[in-house]
Amino acid sequence: MSAPDPIRTDPDKYKVIFENDRVRVLEYRDKPGEKTEAHEHPNSVLLMLSDFQRRLTVGNDVREVTVKAGQALWSPAQVHVGENIGTTDSHVVYVELKD
Repeated sequence: MSAPDPIRTDPDKYKVIFENDRVRVLEYRDKPGEKTEAHEHPNSVLLMLSDFQRRLTVGNDVREVTVKAGQALWSPAQVHVGENIGTTDSHVVYVELKD
């Protein structure tokens, strides 16, 4: 991967809430219309804390997703840009795995 850490690219949206030698846990929040800079995440488990719609750009792949509060998802290591395309705030917890 070649993009910066999301804590550096979007410190207004990402906050480290726990870290040890095995995981880093990030809280993410944004508002409708907000977009992140390109950044990277290692393999991660995501826990959605709100319902929201998002456009994700991973390389040349652009997709729109709708998630529900309480949903947990696996996300492989990737560099991406995210944009809140809905009408509700995004609220997510990322559990980033350290190899």
